[in-house]
Amino acid sequence: MKVAIVKLSAMGDIIHAMVALQYLKRANPELEIDWVVEAGFAKVLEGNPDIDHILPLNLKAIKKDKKALVAQVRQVRAYAQNHYDLVIDAQGLIKSALTTMLLGKRRAGFSKSSIREGIASYLYTQKVTIAYDANTIDRNAKVLSEPLGVEITPAMIQAKKPFLFYEEAPEIVPYLREDTPMVIFVIGSTWESRNYPKEKFAQIADALRANILVVWGSETERERAVWIAQQSRYATALPPLNLNALKALIAHADLLIGNDTGPTHMAWGLNIPSITIFGPTPINRVYETPINRVVNSSSRVNPYKLNKQDFSIEEIAVAEIVTIAKELLGD
Repeated sequence: MKVAIVKLSAMGDIIHAMVALQYLKRANPELEIDWVVEAGFAKVLEGNPDIDHILPLNLKAIKKDKKALVAQVRQVRAYAQNHYDLVIDAQGLIKSALTTMLLGKRRAGFSKSSIREGIASYLYTQKVTIAYDANTIDRNAKVLSEPLGVEITPAMIQAKKPFLFYEEAPEIVPYLREDTPMVIFVIGSTWESRNYPKEKFAQIADALRANILVVWGSETERERAVWIAQQSRYATALPPLNLNALKALIAHADLLIGNDTGPTHMAWGLNIPSITIFGPTPINRVYETPINRVVNSSSRVNPYKLNKQDFSIEEIAVAEIVTIAKELLGD
């Protein structure tokens, strides 16, 4: 059976969906799974043995150049020549639903009540219902498994094997040390209100006295990383890393502390201890485990209407994070 999964973006959402793959292949080893993804996130999927083919698109280019639409439609139709028995839209957006429609006749996705862009559901031949405010990982697991007659339980997800893979990255070797724990800081995210203050990250670095490596993904984040390194002698602002090197670095870490964003979720996918810091986004985006912990502000988050002006993340005490970090590090 040939299946195409449509999950275009973003990094964290792709990671949350990837956990289902090991269980789909366990239930049906003969299943052939292709994954349609925005080209910029393709490396997140690379190396996963449960994915047969990664099929990149560049739908984001259409926003800048409407002429790109023709090329992207042509590319999707070329992928459709693989003659999929089932196409599953795990995104639930109009653009992902249209992509799904072009890929095959048998199409599965979320029901109208289960997604924000409910009109997308009219393009599916099979609909999966799960509450929009349910755990994000559970939602992804259900939409990918139910159309295939497979059950993935929370207990199975808790017992997952690491599902992110990487090649050796020589560029990270100079930053690895054997004499002290390695802690990664993920200091950026897509909204400013999701970012824990740089001043508090510097305080955490001083409190932990570990090999603190600060990763970044934009010029603004680079400036913050450099500032943290200037404030704390324990912190180092890393050079730019590609996605393969980032996965390799996180896989070597003893702990990752970061905002609710893609690289932080990589730690969960790699079974690396982590602390995710939440402010204006719901904590049901992640699974809490003995090694993957959550710290959140006192803000009441409405998952149906996120407030980008909610800066309550700034109120979270450094001591709360440090206490959990030392516990996870065995101090």
